[in-house]
Amino acid sequence: MPAIELTTAERRALRADAHHLDPVVMIGGDGLTPAVLKEADAALKAHGLIKVRVLGDDRAVREEMYARMCDQLNAAPIQHIGKLLVLWRPMPEKVSVEEREGRGPGMREVKILKFSKSGLRRPEIKKVTVMGNQRVTAGGLIKRAKKRTASKKPA
Repeated sequence: MPAIELTTAERRALRADAHHLDPVVMIGGDGLTPAVLKEADAALKAHGLIKVRVLGDDRAVREEMYARMCDQLNAAPIQHIGKLLVLWRPMPEKVSVEEREGRGPGMREVKILKFSKSGLRRPEIKKVTVMGNQRVTAGGLIKRAKKRTASKKPA
């Protein structure tokens, strides 16, 4: 597959975004192995923009690895500076809530803060798992959500 073509302005913006990133994939003495490609592919799926560190000293080999990675992973080459390579690929669309039919709200983790009565001590932080049919009250208690009853007033 050919690499993604970007304009100069798009490449400049992605270089600026990648400036603070740390390398997430390292290519060692074995070179570009299938395991390295698999890890780079997983990182591109998760982050979209990644840095790769190459431990070899030969610039021509690094450039060849860079071109091969971009070609095999269908990624755009953003920057090759020293032993760091920057790659970008658009992130895949995530599955929306409407597509997960037949499923209710799942479990979630909630932090509950309980303040001391005197106000002098630090608040107590408690992490609690709340099921889909439960709610947290203002006092920090967990209650099962009840179905709303319809009004009995005549219309």
